[in-house]
Amino acid sequence: MALEDAAREVDGAFTRQDLRGLAFENAFGGATSFLRRRYTKDLTGVDIAVTGVPFDQAVTNRTGTRLGPRAIREASTLQPYDPPYGWGFDPLSEFAVADYGDMAFDYARVVDFPARLQSHIAGILDAGAASITLGGDHYISFPVLRAYAKKFGPLALLQFDAHTDTWADDDMERIDHGTMFYKAVKEGLIDPARSVQVGIRTENADTLGITVIDARQVHERGPAAIAEQVRGILGDAKTYVTFDIDCLDPAHAPGTGTPVWGGLSSAQVAILMRELAGINMVGGDVVEVSPPFDHGNITAVAGAHVAMELICLWGWTRRGTRQGSSSGA
Repeated sequence: MALEDAAREVDGAFTRQDLRGLAFENAFGGATSFLRRRYTKDLTGVDIAVTGVPFDQAVTNRTGTRLGPRAIREASTLQPYDPPYGWGFDPLSEFAVADYGDMAFDYARVVDFPARLQSHIAGILDAGAASITLGGDHYISFPVLRAYAKKFGPLALLQFDAHTDTWADDDMERIDHGTMFYKAVKEGLIDPARSVQVGIRTENADTLGITVIDARQVHERGPAAIAEQVRGILGDAKTYVTFDIDCLDPAHAPGTGTPVWGGLSSAQVAILMRELAGINMVGGDVVEVSPPFDHGNITAVAGAHVAMELICLWGWTRRGTRQGSSSGA
C-alpha cells in the first residue's frame, strides 16, 4: 500500500476518475461504495456493474436484509488495497468495475417490484455490462434471472445455499424467497440438467432435476473435489451464480434470516470459489446478509468477500481481453 496515496485519497466513490485500479483510501473513512469503485449511472465502458437491491419483503422468517447492500459496501472497504488472494490476477485493475448504486422502488408497491428489478438488470445488460447484485433477500434472483434468460436463453444455475428454494408454487405472482427457483425451472429460465445446488441441509424431496450437493458431502469429500464435480455438470454453459450467505454455517455468518447449522466454513467456500475458475459465468449475486443479526460485521465481511470472488470468477475467462473495452457480458 502506498502511504502517499492513502494520505491524499478520500471519497473515491465520487472523486476517482478511472474505473480501473486498486484503491488506498483509509478503510475507516470516506464514502463507502463497493470496493471504493466510482458511483455512476453511466455504464459506458463498464465491464461489471455492482448494484444493490435493498428488498426483504419476501422472507419467511427474520427481516433485515434490506440493509445488506449498505453493510456489504462498508465491509468491502477492507479489500481494494491488493489483488484478491489466490487468483493470480487483479480484476480491479484489468476490468472497469463501477458501483451502479441501489435500485429505486416503492416499498409500498411490492407487486410492482419484480418487473422493476427485471428492467433494472436488463438496463445493465443492454449497456454491455454484467451485473453483480447485492441483496436483499433471495427472491431477487428470480427477476434477475428473467433479465439474464431474456438475453442469453436458459442458463445453468450454480446456487450456494442452505435451502433449495424449489418448494412447489405455481402462482407466479407470489413473492416468496423459498419458491423462486421452482418457478425459474417451470418458466424455463434455468436448465436443471446443467444446474447445481451446493451446501444444502434442509429437506425437499423434489429436486426438479437439479443436482444437489449437500453440506455433508462438502465436509466429507472436500471443496476441491466438489468444485471438480460442479465444473463437470456446468460444462461450458452460460452460468448464473447465486450465493445465499446462509450457505455458510451460522458460526461464519450469523447475520441472516434463516440460519441452519452444519454449513460450510469461510475457508471451504474460498477454496471452492477459486477451484471453480473457468466456468462460463455471466452474472451473479450475494443475498440474505442481514445486519441486524450480525456480530462484529462477520456476515457483511463474508458477503463482501463472496462478491469479490464473483467478480474474479466472471473475470477469469476474460482476463487479458478487456483493457479499454466495453464489449459486454
